[in-house]
Amino acid sequence: MDYDVIVVGGGAAGLMATAMAARRGKRVLLLEKMDQAGRKLRITGKGRCNLTNTASLRDTLPHIGSSTAGSTKKPGQTGGIWLRNAYGRFFNRELMEWFEERGVALVEERGGRVFPASGKSIDIFLALIGELEASSNVTIRKNATVKSLETLEGQATGVVLDRGERIGCRHIVLATGGLSYPTTGSTGAGYRLAAEVGHSVVKPLPSLVALKCKEKIPEELIAFQLKNVQLTLCDSLSCAPAFRSGVGEMTFAPDGLAGPLVLSASRIATRPLHEGRTLKALIDLKPGLTADQLDRRLLADIDQNGSRIFNDALRLWLPAELIPLALPQLHIEYYKRLHQLTGEERRRLGRWLKGVEFTLTGTHDWNEAIVTQGGVSLSEVNPKTMESRLVHGLYIVGELLDLDADTGGYNLQIAFSTGHAAGEAV
Repeated sequence: MDYDVIVVGGGAAGLMATAMAARRGKRVLLLEKMDQAGRKLRITGKGRCNLTNTASLRDTLPHIGSSTAGSTKKPGQTGGIWLRNAYGRFFNRELMEWFEERGVALVEERGGRVFPASGKSIDIFLALIGELEASSNVTIRKNATVKSLETLEGQATGVVLDRGERIGCRHIVLATGGLSYPTTGSTGAGYRLAAEVGHSVVKPLPSLVALKCKEKIPEELIAFQLKNVQLTLCDSLSCAPAFRSGVGEMTFAPDGLAGPLVLSASRIATRPLHEGRTLKALIDLKPGLTADQLDRRLLADIDQNGSRIFNDALRLWLPAELIPLALPQLHIEYYKRLHQLTGEERRRLGRWLKGVEFTLTGTHDWNEAIVTQGGVSLSEVNPKTMESRLVHGLYIVGELLDLDADTGGYNLQIAFSTGHAAGEAV
């Protein structure tokens, strides 16, 4: 039996595309390679599913980037603008209403993050799969791996499964996901399928991921959380800032840096690091003070605590866990009295507090990456419909596209909005 639409992949984008196409009366076949659909969706947000963010469209767009914008440019210049049309028709409010109409209560948390009120991502999945199972227009096949796409004179005509079975259709929605969390079925097969019919694929790389550094992390610091700090990335040669975060939180991993600020910074760092370049990460421990203000504070503290030894007095300005990192880098005698510090030593301490330096050498792997950076070139996809500009009737959605965003619900919104656009267009 042939179908109007074949959706390849049962993640967030594929499920939404299937639901929208079926509501328009199309006969849809959803092909899922795993024994269950929505595996990645069910573990996202540590099992809580941060499905969107309440930020305005204007405030959302800078959080979205594309590799074609250049790895050292401010994120959002290409990706956000490309999504304006799709977001104009189905954005955060529409998405929230879609789930609320299907019985999923939602809550907004810090930073505009939206979660199911139950705190369980399974509720989001069940609303989607329930919509499909209730439709007579939808057929779901699991353990079905697509080997190739079939086209004729630039028109999509069907798919061939790994066992040789051919299934015909008028439209194909390619929604196989990227490479992050490969155990959920995200093996990057969609990039190969798209490339085989002529699409350009920007090399996929792990993003929203911890960063490795050359320096040894003291054992006391592993898993320690720094709060109210600012992170800056610089090119190691030019020292020009490539990224500067807001004030937030980060942690230390055995081989480098992790936590919310680092995950966001990884979007800028991942491509140059994988190209063999070296970046510097600077942690400002006192972002609320200028260098001059900090120096005046150090002078006042030294005057009031002049008899304390330097090793002990560092607790005036640092958490105790950071002292093993600070002492070897400051090159100040451990047992020197504060009133014995020279002006240069005091200024050295101030510079360190405003820019603890790490040399970045790489990223963690796909098993830890939250999303994929890179993918099918946006220039080859219609931003209104998600239809390929090379193959009529082929639609490419979700993480397969050369789009990635900060944490906070922005990536799932991309998946739902692009899936919705394709489902409306087929």
